[in-house]
Amino acid sequence: MAPVLEVRNLRKKFGGLDILKDVNVGIDRGEFLVLVGPSGCGKSTLLNCIAGLEPVSGGTISIDGRDMNDVPPKDRDIAMVFQSYALYPTMSVAKNITFGMKVRGVDASTQKTKLEKVAAQLQIEALLERRPAQLSGGQRQRVAMGRALVRDPKLFLFDEPLSNLDAKLRVEMRNEIKKLHQSLGASMVYVTHDQIEAMTLATKIVVMREGVVQQIGSPNEIYLTPANLFVADFMGSPAMNLLHANVRKNGSATELYIERPTGAPLVLRDNALPDLPERVVVGIRPEDITEELGRGRKNTHVASCMIEVVEPAGADTFVLLNLSSKEVTARLKAETPVQPGQEMEFAFNMDKVSYFDVDSGERIN
Repeated sequence: MAPVLEVRNLRKKFGGLDILKDVNVGIDRGEFLVLVGPSGCGKSTLLNCIAGLEPVSGGTISIDGRDMNDVPPKDRDIAMVFQSYALYPTMSVAKNITFGMKVRGVDASTQKTKLEKVAAQLQIEALLERRPAQLSGGQRQRVAMGRALVRDPKLFLFDEPLSNLDAKLRVEMRNEIKKLHQSLGASMVYVTHDQIEAMTLATKIVVMREGVVQQIGSPNEIYLTPANLFVADFMGSPAMNLLHANVRKNGSATELYIERPTGAPLVLRDNALPDLPERVVVGIRPEDITEELGRGRKNTHVASCMIEVVEPAGADTFVLLNLSSKEVTARLKAETPVQPGQEMEFAFNMDKVSYFDVDSGERIN
């Protein structure tokens, strides 16, 4: 069976500027693909190319095995949910949802049936006679989603649909979209700059930077085994700690010497004996630098570090340690008694360490 969406060697230029550079990505039926990256990375342009709103400069886009390069948006069997909702202000919620079906000549009975089904799914039955100006931001987004759902398309496209909502509503709507995907088994492509949205919604993530795909993988693959320094730094909140280290073999372990602003270097021992060059960038997540209680693990190294800043965060406490040329974040239990200026022993889980090449930034292990 052909993928629902297949993008091959896609290029997009605006004048002499390359926006998308040889992009290759595809999803199978029922997958939730999230395009994520910083502003200007090309993710919205890629979505617009898939939708047919932007012509491509090279490469191909196929939906359900059919080449879409010369197919207008209305004939691509897609539905798009925009950041701005794009609702008709003079129409009721019900008419906003059914308008597209009316234009396509769908009979009134089918329109009514689909409207009732979608209104129940999105819990907007009480809003059907209201106009957009009478709705909250979250309610407007539900209506925009309802208009997409009644089309029953092969592919749903979402262009940063939650960016106009406050933090609490974002979480609620994120859960709604997740539930919809699970209940419908629909194929979805979703654009966001928010890596938490990407991690929580996706079955597959595409990380982009300056028009180039940096990594494609499941949320776990992206988080645990980032392909390069950009992905390691971009995905995760707080970000992965990245430290330059000199490497020495010492008997049954590999030793990593990390310079500190003052005093002797921090020396971490990796008992797994990874095959590393003389200099590397060591990547370790905040949750893998913890209270010294982690000593019991086979490949854990304990080192004493000075705490500079304490950031309580509810269930966790984040502390900033002054290592190397940048601050390092460790994630502790909320009840751990810590204060700035305190010297404390921390357990570094070396089984979770990522190693990157100093020059290319690519992952080594």
